[in-house]
Amino acid sequence: MGWLKDPSGNNHPRMGFTYRMMRRFTRSLMSVWFRELDIVDNENLPPEGGLMFIAWHPSGLIDPMLLHASLPGRLSMLAKHTLFKIPILGRLIRSAGGLPIERSSDSSNKEESRTKNAKMVSRVGSEIAGGGRLLLFPEGKTHADSSVSRARSGAARIMLHAIREAVKKDEPVPRIIPVGLHYSNSNKFRERGAVILERPMELPPIPHMAEDISTQDLADREWIKEVTNAIDSELNRASHSKTSWEDRHLIWKARSVVYAERIKQSGSKLKKPSYSESVYGARRMRAGWEFISKNEPEKSESLVSDSIEHFAELDSIGLTPFDVAAKPEKPSFLGYIKALSIWIWSAAWMLGLVTWSAIIGNVPPYQANYLLMWYLKKGKISESILGTMKIMSSIILFPLWWVISSLSLTWLLLSSSSPVFSLLNMHWLLARLTLLNPILVFLILLVWWPISGKMHLKLYARLVQSWRMLKRWRMWRNDKHDWSTLQQRQDSIGEQLINLGDSLILPGDPDWVEPNTGSDDILSVKYRT
Repeated sequence: MGWLKDPSGNNHPRMGFTYRMMRRFTRSLMSVWFRELDIVDNENLPPEGGLMFIAWHPSGLIDPMLLHASLPGRLSMLAKHTLFKIPILGRLIRSAGGLPIERSSDSSNKEESRTKNAKMVSRVGSEIAGGGRLLLFPEGKTHADSSVSRARSGAARIMLHAIREAVKKDEPVPRIIPVGLHYSNSNKFRERGAVILERPMELPPIPHMAEDISTQDLADREWIKEVTNAIDSELNRASHSKTSWEDRHLIWKARSVVYAERIKQSGSKLKKPSYSESVYGARRMRAGWEFISKNEPEKSESLVSDSIEHFAELDSIGLTPFDVAAKPEKPSFLGYIKALSIWIWSAAWMLGLVTWSAIIGNVPPYQANYLLMWYLKKGKISESILGTMKIMSSIILFPLWWVISSLSLTWLLLSSSSPVFSLLNMHWLLARLTLLNPILVFLILLVWWPISGKMHLKLYARLVQSWRMLKRWRMWRNDKHDWSTLQQRQDSIGEQLINLGDSLILPGDPDWVEPNTGSDDILSVKYRT
């Protein structure tokens, strides 16, 4: 995965050394946290003018860290003021471009809170007007819901101030860019993620300045209300918002069935698509599914019922739609042996220096983190901040262990009171190790633990992939499953979905027309003539 290139030129805010280091840190962290990460549609970014990036907020600290790593240019971020009071975290957020904002509902002095926030809105708006970039979560809170929470008015108020400032200074008008945040499971280590940059929002003309203050205030409020409603709709569209996680999962499984059926019909080799391709397929499926449900409910109800029954049976026997679609007509013993050989070969590479270093340097803090998460889950911690707590504890536990293990190993190698020191001196070649500079050895070890851990993850990913393939071959050769019935039913569902999709104009089709700002995809879906 390649990170997006930063904009150049004098009309973009300069990125200082501290900010660059913080972004390098978040990029390194996100590349470890996710096994696959896609950032797409960056051509939607205007070449000039200030930008406000908006996104929904389902995963606590994961969301701002991922967007801080992914979005180009220097970002400012509005965050709840209480976060800045947390030791270490507060300083990290500020170094990464964070700006504290105090909600009136969280303050004992409402008037003072409003005054502070008004100044912050003015300051941030002026920054955007001058070409700056702001990351904002309009919901104002993190949550574990499957749909977007109601957007607050802060984003619209900042943008109104920014547009007025830009017009006054004859600068390019700033734009709002909705961002689609998609995770296979954001709270789980080594899952998949995608950042989709949507087209800029088309905003209504800003109110003209009036001499009467109350008239001006009323006009501004109307504009802010209209833009906030549009932001709410854009967040729902960008995040594929649904009323329940069951609906989301159903759409994703149906998407995988359609993908597999299309590949089968084309005669191509079936392989898993990238996560961003899957996200786009889910967008098409959601738009078409909602359109058919509204216009042909009897047809959609029958298809939904069949799909739910089929996916429930697959779940009960530990299969996925991909397992059914990819099954060879006659799974040969040779194919099983090939999968077993690949797994053995991958496992053999896991036994070297890299893996042992990764075990010593990373397993103890990983297990400590696991126990901490178990304890927090037992205390019924909110699911939306579970990933946040994992990352925060990792930031503390891993470096602390690396320092402890580096000091311990340096002492074992170089201290004359160490039993290892005596063993090394029994051989003239190994004795040279005891002459090394202890500070140099400590620093090398300190750097080696995280590097070995990252290298190990790549080796481990190959091992897991080969293990899944081996399990798949074992299932395919298992006659207790009625593969013929499963495949026929899945082919039938896939064919019905494809026929419905082909009868509609959906996102991504050559004749698709993007809906107006503030409108969902379903309003642009049409029947083909």
